[in-house]
Amino acid sequence: MNHVKVPLSAGLWFVGVPIGTARDITLRALDVLASADVLVAEDTRSLRKLMDIHGVPLDGRRIEALHEHSKDTQVTRLVARAAGGESVAYASEAGMPLIADPGFELGRAARAAGVAVTCAPGPSAVLTALVIGGLPTDAFHFGGFLPASRSARQKALQGLSDIQATLVLYESPKRVAALLADAVEVLGADRQASVCRELTKKFEEVQNGTLEELAQTFQSATPKGEIVVLIGRAETVAVKEKDIDGALSSALNDMSVKDAAAFVAETLGVPRRRVYQRALELARDSQ
Repeated sequence: MNHVKVPLSAGLWFVGVPIGTARDITLRALDVLASADVLVAEDTRSLRKLMDIHGVPLDGRRIEALHEHSKDTQVTRLVARAAGGESVAYASEAGMPLIADPGFELGRAARAAGVAVTCAPGPSAVLTALVIGGLPTDAFHFGGFLPASRSARQKALQGLSDIQATLVLYESPKRVAALLADAVEVLGADRQASVCRELTKKFEEVQNGTLEELAQTFQSATPKGEIVVLIGRAETVAVKEKDIDGALSSALNDMSVKDAAAFVAETLGVPRRRVYQRALELARDSQ
């Protein structure tokens, strides 16, 4: 397909590109890539390959790199070119720029300089996973990538525990088992969840179940490809702190801190980590 150059107004154009299948790109995105004065990409080779697939010529242009390790001077230079009357098109390696991908600093700098910022929207792993994952979509919270260390990841999950929306998380194949195990401990074993893998690609796969079921599944298997994890919302019936304290005070008379926390968590249907932290505090205060 040959793409005819169309006039583009000066400014910054964010371009959504496919997350897997190359044909998912929009016609408007191809028009912008064919017409922009300046092409910028998180991964120059990926964008060049995409343009080659769709027959979009460079016409003497060079694809410039801008990623998380780029120097601030690159952002300043690109904004200056847009402010000087050129159209600057930026594409992440996959999906929508800024959504757990670079581009935010470029956009912020452009707006601060009075440069027009617009977007040719495209595919998103967040929305694709929500559509096929099977969990409620009326409200969702995108948490991106959680920290790699166990303690920091559990703290982040604790902060997400009471959100009344489907949680959407990105994770690497190597850490998805650890994420699910921590989610069981912090959020509770019975929350519904989905693990979506290789979205829009040949080996696309969605696995549904409780957090405990999925944690067991991935404990012995390391998947390949890009991963999106969906976790169902917290129950609307909240257990009051005084109820937890009362149950723990009674249980601690006959049980260890660990056993008392496990017993109360199961009895009240509260995440074990939350109860265990409170049990430690009560045990410490009683000494």
